[in-house]
Amino acid sequence: MIRLGAGRLNRIVAVGAHCDDIAIGAGGTLLTLCRAHPGLRVDALVLSGGGSEREQEERAAIAAFCPGADLVLTVHKLPDGRLPAHWDEAKGAVEELRATTEPDLVLAPRTDDAHQDHRGLAKLMTTAFRDHLVLGYEIVKWDGDLGRPSAYQPLAPEIAEEKVRLLQEHYPSQQHRPWYDREAFLGLARIRGIESNARYAEAFAVTKLTLDLGE
Repeated sequence: MIRLGAGRLNRIVAVGAHCDDIAIGAGGTLLTLCRAHPGLRVDALVLSGGGSEREQEERAAIAAFCPGADLVLTVHKLPDGRLPAHWDEAKGAVEELRATTEPDLVLAPRTDDAHQDHRGLAKLMTTAFRDHLVLGYEIVKWDGDLGRPSAYQPLAPEIAEEKVRLLQEHYPSQQHRPWYDREAFLGLARIRGIESNARYAEAFAVTKLTLDLGE
């Protein structure tokens, strides 16, 4: 298996349609990045949940998933499940983010995610961040939309365990959901680990990748 890095990371962007999307899809990767790059700038954007209990959960959670980072988190108030009807507002939020940062890496939903909010945000990101490495994270759900990822971030066992602990600790509003449990999160991470010759991993879709092999 070929292992490619993104070089020295100074700034990353992480976005989610809902509070907990970023943590579920890329929480282990954030923990790994922030520990490897102290002082990393993380610009995070969430489109829904602003002004609610969920925003409070998200702020505490993202801070925990980004230890030692220079973190800026913005949470908007778009209604859950209605992103297509609020396209202009979502596009404006993404464009405002783009105007303030030049990231080395972007973490976003997958463009083929079955949830309309995830999918819509993913398409906005690949348009706004045309010249950036955009990794599309996956979120397990009843739709059964998990596919064949093209990129993997191996997770040390302690990172995988910490991700699950933080998810359970910081999102009490989601504990009633039948899929929100340790087995689901670690199970998917174990499968992706098998696929990438690691114990655990998070997997991502890459829509487009430009190589520079001459340096």
